[in-house]
Amino acid sequence: MKVLVTGAAGFIGFHLVKRLLKEVELCVGIDNINDYYDPKLKIARLRELGIEGELPSQHKTISKTNEKFIFSKVDLEDSNGLELLFEEFGFTHVINLAAQAGVRYSIDNPRAYAKSNLVGFLNVLECCRHFSIEHLSYASSSSVYGMNTQMPFSTSDNVDHPISLYAATKKSNELMAHTYSHLYGVPTTGVRFFTVYGPWGRPDMAYFLFTKAILNGDPIKVFNDGEMSRDFTYIDDIVEGLVRINRSPAVADQAWSSDSPNPSSSTAPFKVYNIGNNGPVNLLTFIETIEKSLGIEAVKNFMPMQPGDVAATYADVQDLIDNLGYKPETSLEYGVGKFVKWYKEFYNVG
Repeated sequence: MKVLVTGAAGFIGFHLVKRLLKEVELCVGIDNINDYYDPKLKIARLRELGIEGELPSQHKTISKTNEKFIFSKVDLEDSNGLELLFEEFGFTHVINLAAQAGVRYSIDNPRAYAKSNLVGFLNVLECCRHFSIEHLSYASSSSVYGMNTQMPFSTSDNVDHPISLYAATKKSNELMAHTYSHLYGVPTTGVRFFTVYGPWGRPDMAYFLFTKAILNGDPIKVFNDGEMSRDFTYIDDIVEGLVRINRSPAVADQAWSSDSPNPSSSTAPFKVYNIGNNGPVNLLTFIETIEKSLGIEAVKNFMPMQPGDVAATYADVQDLIDNLGYKPETSLEYGVGKFVKWYKEFYNVG
């Protein structure tokens, strides 16, 4: 197995590469290392993977600690650069995690999402088509459920009412993938992540911001007056799900019917899964868990709901259990504890 991981310097990509190196012949990671958040954290993740140097564009760097890992600074919008990599390494599998992230950021910076999440993903699909990739797995998001209120969110639910451009681009990725599965037989699997957290996480995520503020003695912003819940999912559970999905290419659903179409499968080799902890946690309970781990009580500023946010997320993972024999089970206390420990060590605080 020769795997391309896009977004390899990102939170999920970094952890996935570490895991894949234990079981694949070759793993090539790419990332554009943009400044959506501090690039120093992305560089630090790559250092953990043994990648050193200035990381100039198109410069392929072999890991100092594991020669099975090669990193290249490439943007998904660079179709020529992407094609050269596919041609050189002969990938069998692709896991696309690169994307412009962030719900709120998409309100002020919409074009960044069109470039990365739409044009970039199209370039990935084209390469998978022309280089006969055995399986493309790609990151979708729980945000696609948008205005849905039926809980838990099921992949059989309609997701035609997103409430942020970010969510709309992720839904678009699923539609684009299905088209390539149908027209060209490319096996594609979309993975809807539910509020991923853990060590080496993204600094724009709430748990990261809460921890930083509490340690600094600053008040934290609690949106919707705390009346929110999230299906917080620990990073190791996400990675385990991705690895199992990567090994199991999507196949045509022989029971699929246009009379009662299941949005998560098709007569083409196409599939969509949720990966979530299958147990939503109230935001105030989540904050309390961070407070206990830090041994410090937060000063809370209660604020209204932000545009693009949803009140609750809750993943139905029955497909994951039935097809792959897997269900995320990491407890919130364990996961938050691991994050807080990493945060203190990495930033040398507390």
